[in-house]
Amino acid sequence: MTDDKKPIGLWSAIAIGIGAMVGAGIFSILGVAAQIAGNAMWISFTIAGAVTLLSTYSFAKLGTTYPSAGGPVEYLVRGFGDNAVSGGFNIVLWVSYVFALALYARAFGAYAVTFLPPGAPPIWVNIFATAVIVVFAAVNFFGARAVGRTERAIVAVKVGILIAFVAVGLLFIQPERLSPSLWPPGSNVFLGAAIIFVAYQGFALITNAASDMDDFKRTLPRALYLSVLIVLCLYVAVSVTVVGNLPIPQIIGAKDNALAQATQPFLGSLGFEAIAIAALFSTASGINATLYGSAKVSYMLAKYREIPSLSELGVWRRSTEGLFVTAGLALLFVNVFDLSSIAVLTSAAILIIYTVVNVAHMRLYATTGARRAVIGATVVTCLVFLGALIYYEAGASPGALSSLFIVLVACFVGEVIYRRHAHLAVAPPPF
Repeated sequence: MTDDKKPIGLWSAIAIGIGAMVGAGIFSILGVAAQIAGNAMWISFTIAGAVTLLSTYSFAKLGTTYPSAGGPVEYLVRGFGDNAVSGGFNIVLWVSYVFALALYARAFGAYAVTFLPPGAPPIWVNIFATAVIVVFAAVNFFGARAVGRTERAIVAVKVGILIAFVAVGLLFIQPERLSPSLWPPGSNVFLGAAIIFVAYQGFALITNAASDMDDFKRTLPRALYLSVLIVLCLYVAVSVTVVGNLPIPQIIGAKDNALAQATQPFLGSLGFEAIAIAALFSTASGINATLYGSAKVSYMLAKYREIPSLSELGVWRRSTEGLFVTAGLALLFVNVFDLSSIAVLTSAAILIIYTVVNVAHMRLYATTGARRAVIGATVVTCLVFLGALIYYEAGASPGALSSLFIVLVACFVGEVIYRRHAHLAVAPPPF
């Protein structure tokens, strides 16, 4: 007797969302958040989470109407048609996932070398980064059920460590450091929210699992909302604990290690090691979840002929080939290219995709049953956040903006050239 039960249940779907969101971001973004929003950065996390919930509403409606393995790929094609517009944006989405994988892997390598003896060669960062991509590509090769089980286990460990950090750290906070009299201007708090938004950007990967869910119309919305709400509460609690235990200048100075440094007043070196372990689990789960979603995205791009199908070579017959191509590109980026500015490029690209998906939803709201006013509010907030991010990076890292422009142009020019040579109009495949 065969088991017809789909491989992704509610908790596996929630784990995919949490795993994709609580990646390297919370461990590396606190220094930047403190520099902009000061001791009110927990408010910035709350605002960013609220904006994410607006997008969650839109993705939940789209996902239950169009339960595709491609997630946003499907929504853009449904909204704009099978053309160079949807194709270009979908390639931007895929490229941003590849960049995210490279960043997660690099962060994993950076934390892993802290457990090696002092003076270990820098090449070990690349070795660890390469190994973690290969390991989770193998996990994904065994299918959605393996991904779900692995993600549940990893997320349980990293969330458990962060909850323990909060539970102990709250006992040692100095309340005066959280005083409203020390808050920066409201504009700084909002700008901080725009920068912090990157820490929530992985929730949409849950929609790529819709076709692997039992009762997706019920499971998908619950998984989306619960994962974002859990992460929102976790981020606010962590940021309050950090601000309450460290002066703002020390948080800014710590940069990537701000969270680990915040354990020093009450846990010493043991706390630093515990947070480093949590960071390893976080980046690992981010890689696992992102590989799962991006492999499906690349497969759907090939099915829609938005990238070459290479069918004559036996490639792209199923999402496994998409997994190998995506993992291979991530390995290339992590070992060859300078990733210092790709974090900003990735977050801006994802924010662009979220904006465009909601614009597409405006054309589909009658079919999805969504409230047009909520979708419109989501578009506006995404555009405002994108504008704030561009404003900040224009001063902090203009090279990252130039890279973003080049990537966008390359994606659309490449798509237009490919379509002109392909001479094929591909209809959406049936569900």
